[in-house]
Amino acid sequence: MIKVVLFDLDDTLFPEEEYVKSGFHYVAKVVEKAYCCAQEKVYQQLWKEYQKSSSYVFNRVLEYFDISADAVPALVEAYRMHKPTIQYYDDVLPCLMELKAKDVCLGIITDGYASAQKNKLQALEADSYFDKIIVTDDLGKDYWKPHPKAFEMMKDYFDVDYSEMAYVGDNPKKDFYIGKIFPITTVRMMRDKGLYQESSYLENVKENVRITDMRELCSMF
Repeated sequence: MIKVVLFDLDDTLFPEEEYVKSGFHYVAKVVEKAYCCAQEKVYQQLWKEYQKSSSYVFNRVLEYFDISADAVPALVEAYRMHKPTIQYYDDVLPCLMELKAKDVCLGIITDGYASAQKNKLQALEADSYFDKIIVTDDLGKDYWKPHPKAFEMMKDYFDVDYSEMAYVGDNPKKDFYIGKIFPITTVRMMRDKGLYQESSYLENVKENVRITDMRELCSMF
């Protein structure tokens, strides 16, 4: 019997694309103020370059506006520290409420830079819905998934067996390998336009269950 359901954050509970757009709007304001470039034009260029590739977006946009690349670190910091405008996918809160009604405990294990992840969690008011949240960056980069440390901490916190835990994620590169280490039920959330839909599995370790709507969890547990 599953007593604890743990969730990944980005592209599982909310669309990461919303966070990217929110961050770009904020960065565009910073660039406008510092370099007198029109905010909307900067935003449009950021989004255009991001759609080409998510690598070195700020470098390419600064080059487009003939601004020194020395500004990149400050823009990266502004992006990570900004207070995002984001919201849960429509299927998330109904699922959480139903699981809570069944006395299932809820948690989040999320990778990413701690400051950025905590701003996302605050914007989503995650503390109101989840019993325990672990941002793995607080433990150190070495403890990002697929390292099992956060799952061990969750087991101890909820005082359950691993077989009584489930983890819902979207990234084959790191979210389901825990099922090889511990008898945790792994669930892959397949979102439209999910960033990792075509990614390869780490050591070919696949999820136990695949869903397309979060509410499917409620009939499983």
